[in-house]
Parts: sequence; C-alpha cells; structure tokens
Amino acid sequence: MTQSALNQLKQFTTIVADSSDLAAIEKFRPLDATTNPSLITTAANQAENKALIEDAYAQAKTEGYVGNELIERTIDILTVKFGVEILKLIEGRVSTEVDASLSYDTEATIAKAKELLALYAQYGVASDRILIKIASTWEGIQAARALEAEGIHTNLTLLFGQHQAHACADAKVTLISPFVGRILDWYKKAEGVDQYPIEKDPGVLSVKSIYNFYKSHGIQTEVMGASFRSIDQVLGLTGCDLLTIAPNLLDQLEQDNRVVEPQLSSDHVPKQGTLTPISQEDFKQQLEQDPMASQLLEAGIQGFIKAREQLSTLLSQSFTTDSEIKA
Repeated sequence: MTQSALNQLKQFTTIVADSSDLAAIEKFRPLDATTNPSLITTAANQAENKALIEDAYAQAKTEGYVGNELIERTIDILTVKFGVEILKLIEGRVSTEVDASLSYDTEATIAKAKELLALYAQYGVASDRILIKIASTWEGIQAARALEAEGIHTNLTLLFGQHQAHACADAKVTLISPFVGRILDWYKKAEGVDQYPIEKDPGVLSVKSIYNFYKSHGIQTEVMGASFRSIDQVLGLTGCDLLTIAPNLLDQLEQDNRVVEPQLSSDHVPKQGTLTPISQEDFKQQLEQDPMASQLLEAGIQGFIKAREQLSTLLSQSFTTDSEIKA
C-alpha cells in the first residue's frame, strides 16, 4: 500500500503544526507546534476555548492588574495556556511569541521572554519544551543571543534574507523560521507573475540557500521552513530540518500519494570554513538593500501587532461589564 505524502515526508523532516487549533494538533500529532498572535486570536474566537479565556482573565485579575495592563496580562497568560494545552498533545516543543511591538527593543524582549517562561513554570512546564519566538530584527537577534547564553531556547521568525540567518547563526539561536509563502507572494506581485514552477519558486529557493549556507559552515541552528502556500512548496523542501505546516496543508498531504524524495541533505553540501560574524552595520545595510526582506519584516511585525490588538479588543468586549478594565 502506498504511503501518504505526509508519512513519507516524516521520514526525512520533522513535522511541526503551524496552529493553535487543539483539535488539529490532536489529529496530526506533530512532534512540535508553533503559534503566533494571529493563530492565538483565531483560537480565542472558538467557543470551545471560552474557559481558557475566562481562566486567563481571572488569573490576571488575581495578580492585581487593572485597565489596559489587565488585558495585556490576560493575553500573555492565554498565550501560555494555549501552549500548555498544546504540550499535552505533543512530545516536543511549542513556540511562544514575544509581543511583536517589542521587536526593536532588546531588553524589553528579554524581559518578556522571561515573563512567559515564568508563567510556563507556574503550570509545571520545563523551559526546554519552550521556544521563545522573536522577530528577526537586529535587536531581536541580540535578545536571542542573551537568552541562549542563559540556556533559554529561541525561534527567530519573520526571516526573509541570508543576512538575518547569518546574524542568527552568530547568536547561536536554536532555530530559525524562514518564510516561504510570503516571499513567493512578494515576488509574484513585484514581477507580475501568476505562478512559478517549484524549482524556481523564490520562497523555496531562499530556504534552500539558507539551509545550504548553514550546513556548509557547520552551523548547529536548525532551519524550519514556514508560511507555505501549497503542498508543492512543502515537498520542495523535503529534507529540511523541520517544516511547520498549517492543518489544511497537512490534510492535503495526508490525501496525496505521490512519491516523496528528499530535496535537501547536509550530506551533499560542500563544507566551507568558519563563518565570519556579521556586524550590525552590515546587517542593517544588507537589510536596507533587500526590499523584499525589509518590507516583509516590517509588514510581518505590524501584522502581528494588529493581531494582538484584535485579541485585546475581543477580550475587552468579552469583559465589558468589569470595572477593573475601566480603571
């Protein structure tokens, strides 16, 4: 009997669920899972998660928060509560994102990461099961450097260029998440192209380039392709360390029976010398000179900020009669 494309893919790559949908995670049982503000907001709108929201709000009130700080604390607690529920369903790690509005503030990012880990500790979750997810700004990468030096594992997200990957390697981050689909979207619009053959897909080629860059220099940081638009993109990166995949694409992969062959392998990458660190000046210059990376990084940060604001509005509306919010 022919194996599904999903089961074949699992032989070459660690599969991660890109979702906060607990039912989907229970169905596919990935090793790891990733979340972001958009996914948390979507999950918070689901009736079955009402108790989680109410518990998070009650805890924030018990801690003495009022007004806007009450809502912000509720969001952090809720985010962690979703992480705790996800960890009950998987064997590996969950990525939990720092407030994107802190993306250009190194010290604030470090402080928020430790707040989130302290919440996980309250629920009995060890830090080695958490990846703190941070945007790949220079400031975010330096926060990750400091956290990793303390043994706190990080996932650098919104990564679109090799300069970002280079700085993440210097910082010895645990994992990076280069975005495939958003790169494709940008090039389709910029070049007026409806579609690319998979061997010329700009997003797939970007991740392949970063993967080979890492493996050629012996970088230990894991590469996790993210933000997919199709299962062709997913399968085009078979062999990547990890791939984080949305439930609808996991469904399609489960129904597909094509033969899956590895497209990436560290065994086939020529080895080069030790990587020379990238300076802040070079990082900023390369980012400015890459309109795709710079535009998508900023748009991604703003998108996550907007999603958190939507969640804040949802929570405020849910508890409109509480005088503590109006305090």
